[in-house]
Amino acid sequence: MSDNSDFGGLSDLKVLELGSMLAGPFVGSLLADFGAEVIKVEKPGAPDALREWPPHKGEVPLWWKTMARNKHTVTLNLSAPEAREIALELIGRSDIVVENFRPGTLERWGFDPAELAKDFPGIVWVRVSGYGQTGPYRKRGGYATIAEAYSGLASFAGYADRGPMVSPFPLGDYLAGAFGAYGALVALHARSRTGKGQIVDVSLFEPLLRIIESVVVRYDQTGQKKPRLGNQMEEDVPRNVYRTGDDGHIAISCGSQRIFDNLLKAMEQPELGSDPRFATMTARVKNRQIIDGAVASWMASLTTEEAMARLEAAQVVAGQVNQIDDVLADLHVAAREAITTLSDPELGDLKLPSPVPHLSATPGQVRWAGRAPGADNDRIFGELLGIDATRRAALRTQSVI
Repeated sequence: MSDNSDFGGLSDLKVLELGSMLAGPFVGSLLADFGAEVIKVEKPGAPDALREWPPHKGEVPLWWKTMARNKHTVTLNLSAPEAREIALELIGRSDIVVENFRPGTLERWGFDPAELAKDFPGIVWVRVSGYGQTGPYRKRGGYATIAEAYSGLASFAGYADRGPMVSPFPLGDYLAGAFGAYGALVALHARSRTGKGQIVDVSLFEPLLRIIESVVVRYDQTGQKKPRLGNQMEEDVPRNVYRTGDDGHIAISCGSQRIFDNLLKAMEQPELGSDPRFATMTARVKNRQIIDGAVASWMASLTTEEAMARLEAAQVVAGQVNQIDDVLADLHVAAREAITTLSDPELGDLKLPSPVPHLSATPGQVRWAGRAPGADNDRIFGELLGIDATRRAALRTQSVI
């Protein structure tokens, strides 16, 4: 396919993306960023629901533009018997198949990965769901918000005098997508030795549970739960987001004694270092409100620019809370090329986050933004699978494609 140029470390991989919205499609997005040929399947007349999510510019779905970037979009009704032959052709040529339907859906449509492994033993299946493919809750629906609650993460997010909080963004979906892409590459590495694919079973809650590992081992060994401390961190004091005198905000994290000593230099209050209440991290944890209040008072006496200058001069780990316009105008963001600008046929110049991480020899690339439903039907079904124009027209009439 002409716009599937040979670039990136994954340019030899073929990925079939089923499902919709965020977690499963983010697996495909990460792989496509580094060159994998990703064919995304949507149902005719009922495309990916992410197209309906705000924000929009006119009728153009903006979130879709970045989630579906670098993907070939086709329409195919997987549940229709007439689509089975085409679906099996797409599956059979794939290294990775990604799906995020509720467990049992693919099996109901006749695409059980365990059965298909008899004919296609090398395929890696990435199956993303709320609670995983096994267990008593496997058939429950799942969303990122619910995963944050179920995993325990929300229990210590927020402030002590208020209830639990969840992220204002679908963190669980994106984290599951990252773990799913990682799992796919692990499975492909194993396939290089065994010749066999396998199922990568990713729930929305388990990646969250994995990253709160310290909370798990703490409770297991001590019976203690992690408290809600707002922007503070129980193990790292002082650590907070502080308001400055001109209504800006600066985040500080003193994760070591050296950083704390540097903070006292910036504050020009070295006497606090000899106070036994703040002499060690253990002591500061016990007296967190006092030392946190001292830092807050100092920060409020300065403008954001003044405070940042003093903190940087003293080598304190600190950062201004940027609005998104600050991020897009930032010199370091520009130097790192963390934002990609490309020309989109619907929107003109369009800025999107660049592929992550940076690879020195085979970097990722954003080649195009998300396309319209079925934009690549003729390319995929015609050029790639060899279905002639007459049959494609008939399949459209039947709402199969």
